[in-house]
Amino acid sequence: MRKLAFSLIMLLLVAVPTLGHADADEDAIRDVINQQIAAFRADDGERAFSFAAPIIRSKFGTADNFMTMVRTGYPDVYRPKAVEFRDLKRDGKRLIQDVWFLGTGGDSTIGTYFMERQEDGVWKIAGVYMRRAPSLGA
Repeated sequence: MRKLAFSLIMLLLVAVPTLGHADADEDAIRDVINQQIAAFRADDGERAFSFAAPIIRSKFGTADNFMTMVRTGYPDVYRPKAVEFRDLKRDGKRLIQDVWFLGTGGDSTIGTYFMERQEDGVWKIAGVYMRRAPSLGA
């Protein structure tokens, strides 16, 4: 009986910090995405670009190039009418955050954000895949 109680206590001690860590990661990831969206809304290219992972920064080179791509290729992210966070999944070292966007034209899309933790512990956006959100009507 004592072994069972000890095992349960040890399991809880191991599980609780893990759950708290997951919540902290989820909060940090949502904060990064929200801050980047706020930077897009303010046309603050340097700030928006600062949330991109090194692979994205090297691909676009400058904040101006990055903002041009977002304005033309991701209008729902650039100027969303509404944003709602959906599922957060783990894929190895990356976390994947789905975000629903209502665009200014009334279309809804899902952005799948590929998040990578940097060596300093900060989460950065390593890519976004956009797809049309499923319609709600039949």
